[in-house]
Amino acid sequence: MRESFLTTRRREVRVRSGGGLRLIVPLLAAFLSMPSSAHASFFHGETLDKIADVMAWVVLIVAPAVGIVVFLLIHILPEKIAEKKQHPQAGAIQCLCLLSLVFGGLLWPLAWLWAYTKPVLYKSAYGTDKVPHGEGSAESKPHDKPTQEGKA
Repeated sequence: MRESFLTTRRREVRVRSGGGLRLIVPLLAAFLSMPSSAHASFFHGETLDKIADVMAWVVLIVAPAVGIVVFLLIHILPEKIAEKKQHPQAGAIQCLCLLSLVFGGLLWPLAWLWAYTKPVLYKSAYGTDKVPHGEGSAESKPHDKPTQEGKA
């Protein structure tokens, strides 16, 4: 009885594996009957050379310039965030962003975290935890001069 179970099991395995071959053989024949030549581009001759030259200049000149600009814009993000949130230590965050450029971006995550944190004990020392920055701040406005309306 034990032998009959093993033989039936082997027959089931053979039947299952044979079914896969029935599908693979026509697919293999279809792939082999396809054309063997392939064209990488629909451009030919001088046009292909000109496009390759333009792509080489773009890769050598334009891509590094764009990469440097994007790198610099990303590195000043913590400074912009600190100014937007009126962070009292925005100047120090700006300095850390510049230092991060010198050290290859290693300090940038610290500047990012610092821009999003609320300063500890700043409110108890100065009465506020926000300082206006930028064009609309009190520091950048010119002082009002008294007007002399009565004098002609």
